[in-house]
Amino acid sequence: LCRRYGLWFRLRKLILWLLGMYIAIPFLVKLCPAIQAKLVFLNFVRVPYFIDLKRPQDQGLNHTCNYYLQPEEDVTIGVWHTVPAALWKNARGKDQLWFEEALGSSHPVILYLHGNAGTRGGDHRVELYKVLSSLGYHVVTFDYRGWGDSIGSPSERGMTYDALHVFDWIKARSGDNPVYIWGHSLGTGVATNLVRRLCERETPPDALILESPFTNIREEARSHPFSIYRYFPGFDWFFLDPITTSGIKFANDENVKYISCSLLILHAEDDPVVPFHLGKKLYNIAATSRSFRDYKVQFVPFHTDLGYRHKYIYRSPELPRILR
Repeated sequence: LCRRYGLWFRLRKLILWLLGMYIAIPFLVKLCPAIQAKLVFLNFVRVPYFIDLKRPQDQGLNHTCNYYLQPEEDVTIGVWHTVPAALWKNARGKDQLWFEEALGSSHPVILYLHGNAGTRGGDHRVELYKVLSSLGYHVVTFDYRGWGDSIGSPSERGMTYDALHVFDWIKARSGDNPVYIWGHSLGTGVATNLVRRLCERETPPDALILESPFTNIREEARSHPFSIYRYFPGFDWFFLDPITTSGIKFANDENVKYISCSLLILHAEDDPVVPFHLGKKLYNIAATSRSFRDYKVQFVPFHTDLGYRHKYIYRSPELPRILR
C-alpha cells in the first residue's frame, strides 16, 4: 500500500510539474520574444552533425566548390556551387576561379534558398542539388548568417540581404544565362522577399520556384501540426505577436502582389510541416494578382500516395518535365 501511494505521489508530482511547465512556457515566450525567433529559425539545429562544410565532396558532391562571401561587415556566409553534371570531369581538381568562370558557360543557374534548421549540407538538400545538376543547372546555395559555418546573427532582414548579395554575385558572373530562384519551406519567405526587391529595382530573375510554401509566418505557425498550443487561450497574443515583435513576417501573400516573373509552386498533399492548403491559398492569391498578368503562374500538387511529404519532392520522376 505504501509503495502504491509513493508511486501515485510521484506520478501526481510529475503531472503537476508538466502542467506548470505547459502554462509557464507561453508567459516565457511573451516576455522573451527571442525564444520564439529561435523556434522559427532553428538555426541551432545542425543536422547532420559532424560534416565538414568546407568539403562538399564528402557528401558525394564531387563537382562542387565551397566559397565564403561577405555580404556585410562582420558577416561571412558559406556558399556551395555545384556545376552541371556535364562539366563534372572538367571540374575535378579545379579552383574557385574556374568555378566562378564556369557560371558564364551556357547553362542556367538556380539559386537555392533552404528552409529552417540544418545546413546547406542537409541530406534532402544535397539530393536536390544532384538532381538539378543532372538536369543541366548550376546550383548555388548558401547558409544564411547564423546557420552552418556562416557568421552573424539570424534575422529576416539579414537572410534577405544575404540572398540579394549572392544573387548579385551570380549575375556578375553568369552573363546572359537564365537565373532562377528556388525557395523551400522557410526559404520561400526569403525567396519572395528577394524577388519582390529584385522586381522593384527592375532586375527580376527569370523565374521563381516555391517548394512547400506558406502564406505568411503567422498563418504557418497557427496551422503547424506540431503546435501543441494552437488551442491555448490567447495563442495569438502569447505566440504570434512575439514573432511579429521580432521583425519576422515572411509575408509571401503580400510579396507575390509585387512580383513580375514566372512562378512555379510545388507542394505535396501529405506535407506535415507546411499544410497543403497554405500553398494552394498562396497560388490563388498569385494567380489573381495583376503583377502576374503577363507571366505564367503554375501550381503542381503531388498526391499523398507518393509520400513526398515536406522535403522529398526531388524524388519525383516528373520533375524534369515540370521544370522544362
